[in-house]
Amino acid sequence: MQNIGEENINELEKAQMDFISTVSHELRTPLTSIRGFADTLLTSYDRLTPEQREKFLLIIKDQSNRLINLVENLLTVSKMQSDKELMVYKATDALQAAEYAVQIIKNQYKTHKYILNYDKNLPKILVDSDKLQQILINLIDNASKYSPENTTVTVNICQNYNENTLTISVKDEGIGINSEDIGKIFNKFSRIDSPLTRKIQGNGLGLYITKTLTEKMGGKISVDSSPKGSEFKITFKAATPEDNGLKKIKE
Repeated sequence: MQNIGEENINELEKAQMDFISTVSHELRTPLTSIRGFADTLLTSYDRLTPEQREKFLLIIKDQSNRLINLVENLLTVSKMQSDKELMVYKATDALQAAEYAVQIIKNQYKTHKYILNYDKNLPKILVDSDKLQQILINLIDNASKYSPENTTVTVNICQNYNENTLTISVKDEGIGINSEDIGKIFNKFSRIDSPLTRKIQGNGLGLYITKTLTEKMGGKISVDSSPKGSEFKITFKAATPEDNGLKKIKE
């Protein structure tokens, strides 16, 4: 009979094998595409029209970006799961971070409209500013990616005076998330199966990273969804006057 230690080891080995299998598949798909279109350009360049060449080069560029994004996400996951990740905490301007994230994503999704609403005199929040930026870019990119063209992505920033917190929400006009899938979306490599998501490339790490980073910095994340769209909310404690300029290093 197996003892508890052996069962735990077997479960760990299975989880590692599943992880390696998933990562291998996610890496193989863009690499195969890049190699295939590169081979076509090398062997049939003279027989391709300029439009075809441009199309193939754009596919190679798109798949390269997908590969870079996957590798960056895997490195982030690896750091989060180790005890060596450093976080630098300081009083951070959430509005400034949101404006930057919107600008980054807006350049990638030309047909979407972006609205940024915010309360006046917002307090700063005590977070790692780079990690907050990564969270916001993930959420706004997700909202843009999984909602139809010519729809609106709305970012709201508001202060809860009673709880002394700041909430940033990202709302889209997509097809929404089924209630039975809500609990799965923050899992590693989890992707919701729908007609829209089948058309969109993704590795299922963005929301996992977002949730993990948010909670590591003492924040909370939640999601509300309906057939008219989804709204993700992250909430952090407002920084106190003593936090301004303060930095903490955490392993």
